[in-house]
Amino acid sequence: MSTRPAAMLPPPEPGFLELYTPKLVTILREGYGLRQLRADAVAGLTVAIVALPLSMAIAIASGASPAQGLYTAIVGGFLVSALSGSRFQIGGPAGAFIVLVAATVQAHGMDGLILAVILSGLMLVAVGLLRLGSYVKLIPYPVTIGFTAGIAVIIFASQVKPLLGLTLPAAEPGPLLQKLPVLWAALPGLEPAALALSAGTIVLIVGLKRLRPGWPGMLLAVAAAGAATALLDLPVATIGSAFGGIPDSLPLPSWPQFDLEKMGDVLPNAVAFCLLGAIESLLSAVVADGMTGRRHRSNCELVAQGVANIGSGLFGGICVTGTIARTATNVRAGAHGPVAGMLHALFLLAFILVAAPLARFIPLAGLAGVLAVVAWNMVERHAIAGLLRSSRGDAAVLAVTFGLTIFRDLTEAIVVGFALGSVLFIHRMSKMAAVERHSPFVQEDRADGAPDDRQPYEGAAADPDALVYRISGPLFFGAAGSIASILDRIADSHRALVLDLSAVPFLDSTAAKVIEGLARKAGRGNGRLFLAGASPEVARMLAAQGLGPPDIGFAPSTEAALEAVRAMRAGQEPKVAPDAVRTGPWHSP
Repeated sequence: MSTRPAAMLPPPEPGFLELYTPKLVTILREGYGLRQLRADAVAGLTVAIVALPLSMAIAIASGASPAQGLYTAIVGGFLVSALSGSRFQIGGPAGAFIVLVAATVQAHGMDGLILAVILSGLMLVAVGLLRLGSYVKLIPYPVTIGFTAGIAVIIFASQVKPLLGLTLPAAEPGPLLQKLPVLWAALPGLEPAALALSAGTIVLIVGLKRLRPGWPGMLLAVAAAGAATALLDLPVATIGSAFGGIPDSLPLPSWPQFDLEKMGDVLPNAVAFCLLGAIESLLSAVVADGMTGRRHRSNCELVAQGVANIGSGLFGGICVTGTIARTATNVRAGAHGPVAGMLHALFLLAFILVAAPLARFIPLAGLAGVLAVVAWNMVERHAIAGLLRSSRGDAAVLAVTFGLTIFRDLTEAIVVGFALGSVLFIHRMSKMAAVERHSPFVQEDRADGAPDDRQPYEGAAADPDALVYRISGPLFFGAAGSIASILDRIADSHRALVLDLSAVPFLDSTAAKVIEGLARKAGRGNGRLFLAGASPEVARMLAAQGLGPPDIGFAPSTEAALEAVRAMRAGQEPKVAPDAVRTGPWHSP
């Protein structure tokens, strides 16, 4: 895989301080005044309203107390925003960790969980300082979609008991295949009041999202469930009856009890926390970049996540990571920078100090309704449909990762999914080599004027509005991350970006997501992305992912794409056909 821009010098390598300077320092250097503080305060309050019920619900589903969820959001959330490599990252407890945290509590107790959280924080700091954050981007897109959907299924299954108000004769089993028969046997003990509260919570959240999308649906639904429980004296479990309420202050930091044997026991759990935390936090940072056009620093972000997990563990909290939904809410609420995330943590602290006694009325069925909605939103249905359409290989990776997440183990699912993605790439390469055996992927030097010599980009260097970028070789998950970072840096100052794909034999779903992100970024800046010389195979993969006109323009050659750019500059509609792809078998120019 190689990339060659037209007349572009490589940027200088950044130093250590540049790579690990928190974005908080960056925005303070840019100038920070009352206007920016006001924007961050509004965004911070908006995110705190969303995070309040979620933090308690996620902690309860994880086998911890609701207070621990709030401690995680306050301490971890503050540290993530203060040290983050992303301007808009919001840290806190995440639904993706419910399965891992619950299993750790069940196997090692609460002290074991807190020790694993602190160890995972140390690992994340080490991963960031060793600059290994870029390797997280190598995880194929189908793997990410598969394990996220699997986690969503497990989260929903864990909430069936509080959703229906069931009473079990013994502790609820963790594995799904053992859990389902136990829940089925307990169905005759269904509590109608709990079912009504959970169903009402779900209906209210979904209804407000459609009718009043600006309103805090989750908080209002949980508040309404709590009011109904208190006023009607409903016979359902509440935070007060199950946990004795929420303390009205933060605990003092302390180390958990541990020894070398205990550390060895929880080390696999800490590794799983570290791996999932790195994936989730960097995914969240990428989402924020896509929404704002900014760029995060992945290794700085991992160091921040590590420090936040250490801090959360010292205050008795659970795992911290970047949360995609809350980060997106932060961006949509108009945040200017990391101060919004810091204020969100302070607003949650104010709730503990002022309104903690009211939390004892919140029914567990209402919080289970919140998590049921979260689980539904975690399943990226459009992405799954696109992967199933794209190729049997991507569909197989998705299905295997999904199945292993549900029935085996999350870490095993990621490792096996990555291995299958690698095998799939090798298989595709072997097919290409078989079909095009006379056109090697690594070309020998040629003399000027030799047959089939690649032609220069005529007029590209003189066009200030267009940037032509050539990509050579298969564009797959192993190269998509580096290509994305390069293109993201160079595409800011041009109205049109032309990707010459004539030397790309195929691309996978991860690379298709990179192209989708470039198209969205160009659209936000009133620009356009053109793909020149795309083979039918590449065009089919992009179409399977739902990518095409008008978001992306196809051209049979770079010359045709540049002509379309000139037409766009003149105020005319670019005359590029949707099916303007290169015909015939692929060969390496």
